[in-house]
Amino acid sequence: MPTQSLKDSGWIEVICGSMFSGKTEELIRRLRRAKIAKQSVGIYKLKIDSRFSPHHIVSHSQLSMASEIVQSADEIIKKSQQKEVVGIDEAQFFEDPLVDICSELANKSKRVIVAGLDKDFRGKPFDPIPKLLAEAEYITKTLAICVLCGSPAGFSQRLSTDRTQILLGEKGNYEARCRKCFIPPQN
Repeated sequence: MPTQSLKDSGWIEVICGSMFSGKTEELIRRLRRAKIAKQSVGIYKLKIDSRFSPHHIVSHSQLSMASEIVQSADEIIKKSQQKEVVGIDEAQFFEDPLVDICSELANKSKRVIVAGLDKDFRGKPFDPIPKLLAEAEYITKTLAICVLCGSPAGFSQRLSTDRTQILLGEKGNYEARCRKCFIPPQN
């Protein structure tokens, strides 16, 4: 992880991967360490993500951390003015302006840690994560375990026939799958 201090420069860290790969757990781990270091931390998630708790980011393994709800990425700029570290969960739910906002925050000497899906249920890049990867100084790709064969899994297999890109859900709607076991939806 970064060896420079926040007083020197800001940066962007992206944690990405499939569902059930531990992205939110890793985000929580990093944010907790920042709090232990007595850094001021702001944690944000989009209002659409109310699956586990309206006021916490929560991992599938039930780790949680208090967070603030935002209606759009623009609110993060206002809410994080006094923060040294900014955490953003489920970044795939945000629109593309999130990329510019993360860059602006990093340019203001903030450590920005973003977690989100890198591919959608079709196995295609899930914006804005690919654009954030291009801007990030540090990238962590997490892998789950394929529920069918036990191999490393980088795909989120949707179990329903719903074809909208964003379908909130967890174990009832999705499974982690490896490349071999992943079945892209038919058009």
